[in-house]
Amino acid sequence: MSERDITPQKQFNFKPKLMVIVIVVIALLVLVLSSFFVVDQTEQSVVLTFGKYNRIVGPGLHFKLPLGIEKSYNVPTQRIQNMSFGFRTEKAGINTVFSSGNYQNESLMLTGDLNIIDVQWIIQYRITDARAWLFNVQYREKTIRDISQSIINALVGDRAILDVIGRDRASIETKAQEMMNKKFSSYGLGITVTTVKLRNIVPPKGEVQNAFEDVNKAIQDMNRLINEGKEQYNKEIPKAQGDAEKMILVAQGYATERVNEAKGNVSRFLSVLKEYEKNKKVTKDRLYIETMEKVFATNRGTDLIGKNLTNFIPLKTLQKGAVK
Repeated sequence: MSERDITPQKQFNFKPKLMVIVIVVIALLVLVLSSFFVVDQTEQSVVLTFGKYNRIVGPGLHFKLPLGIEKSYNVPTQRIQNMSFGFRTEKAGINTVFSSGNYQNESLMLTGDLNIIDVQWIIQYRITDARAWLFNVQYREKTIRDISQSIINALVGDRAILDVIGRDRASIETKAQEMMNKKFSSYGLGITVTTVKLRNIVPPKGEVQNAFEDVNKAIQDMNRLINEGKEQYNKEIPKAQGDAEKMILVAQGYATERVNEAKGNVSRFLSVLKEYEKNKKVTKDRLYIETMEKVFATNRGTDLIGKNLTNFIPLKTLQKGAVK
């Protein structure tokens, strides 16, 4: 017999009471952990009792029946969600990285004038009914994609390619949002589309795309020239209006000056007339003298000769001496 065979072995004493305590503690932990759930500020939680809808709760810590009797499903009802068509975004940010995959099966469509065009767009939506979002439609994302594609295809198919690229772009976005919300509401999807944005609209690659790029460049040049013309108009018109107002003010000032001058002359005439009425001879003599003073004020050596003088010889010339 070896030494190993005679070595006494240490026995483990199993205590049923300790085992019961461990089981009870584990059961309590499971009950506690499965009885509470947390709902984020941007979420609502739908609570089911044995798989049947029971209630909707808002943000915070909530109690539910444990052991799977009640289950909670958090739904992001306050978060704006995006869905892109014709492209995918791998990394959003300042330098956004787009996927290099080919998604033209979503974006290629036929216009009303039978041209093929590549339309990329984005929709933004928010879940407004958490219960409807969970239970009314099984394939929610696929439903949103299919409806959005069908509506954009219909709107583009009703318009010429130049209208889609140019003037009808904004109206397509507005009409698409309205039609999507109406269709999603009829399906009971529980969402509201907040934005439809056409991101990129180009013809297929090749000669057609090059031609349309030339058209777009011409349109941009036209808009630039129009803006420059408006800028020049806004610069010159106020200046001309200012000059016109200045001329009007000068004319009004001149008119006022002439009127005041005329009024002053009238006042002086009336005052003279009043004095003349008092003594006509004195006034007449005074006016005569004043007039003569004005007439001869700038003349030198003026000779006054009576009107009754006859056979007058130019004495003045004789006095200065004969002309040599």
